[in-house]
Amino acid sequence: MLVLVAPGQGAQSPGFLAPWLEVPGVADRLNWWSAVAGLDLVHYGTEADADAIKDTAVAQPLLVASGLAAFGALGLAPERLGAVAGHSVGEITAAAIAGTLSAESALAFVRQRGLAMAEAAAQTATGMAAVLGGDPDEVAAVIEKHGLTAANNNGGGQIVAAGTLEQLEAFKADPPEKAKVISLAVAGAFHTHHMAPGVTRLQKIAPGVPVADPRVAYVSNADGKTIEGGAEVVARLVSQVSNPVRWDLCMEALERLGATCVIEVPPAGTLTNLVKRNLKGVAHLALKTPADLDKARELIAEHAPQGA
Repeated sequence: MLVLVAPGQGAQSPGFLAPWLEVPGVADRLNWWSAVAGLDLVHYGTEADADAIKDTAVAQPLLVASGLAAFGALGLAPERLGAVAGHSVGEITAAAIAGTLSAESALAFVRQRGLAMAEAAAQTATGMAAVLGGDPDEVAAVIEKHGLTAANNNGGGQIVAAGTLEQLEAFKADPPEKAKVISLAVAGAFHTHHMAPGVTRLQKIAPGVPVADPRVAYVSNADGKTIEGGAEVVARLVSQVSNPVRWDLCMEALERLGATCVIEVPPAGTLTNLVKRNLKGVAHLALKTPADLDKARELIAEHAPQGA
């Protein structure tokens, strides 16, 4: 059973889209999606520096566009997939791959999401820090002690704490025993109550978004459940902005569904590494550049049934 996954914010790096422009049709699609999003995706994906693409309002549309461009280059019918999943903003990429959103709707929605979250982050000085190792119960207790939120649970003992910069500094000075705390280069406390204004903005536009039911199993970040209705997918995309990402539960769901191969769309690598550590025996591929397309097609031929 073949699964496609899409990474979240922070996976991008300067110039990562450049090699994809050599694939026939990709530049045309990116130019069109740039018009839809009101953002020069080609520029940001090929020429902009790290600071420019760290901007939440830029990074999120860029991530969705790159994932959809690579999926289009694969020429893969969604029905041949066993499931899709995305991490944070990658859920929008997954929703478009599943057929719940058109590419245009996905780009319009994610542009508003990025703007909304950037505006929410500007209201209070907040951030995020990865917590690696330590006893899970103690990690949770110390996070709570400092008034932080466990914004991401990525599995394998990797938790991301989020809150105000003052709270994070106190947490770093008083870390859980045997845990390593690493500050993350993000612009706010995503997936916490600090993002509530972003939810309010997205709630206004969500009822008008054209949707269809997923054509393939869609695994939600909220709880690892498979969602069958398009309207519920979009509702979860909205609420997810201020709620924790449970990627650990998504991986458990993929295992339960019988995944035998996971391919991560660009900018790939983050989720593939988590799959490698947590889903033993499952084939995986980080689809980073067009040079990986042949290997991806070999895995598709092996793990995706032709008759699906």
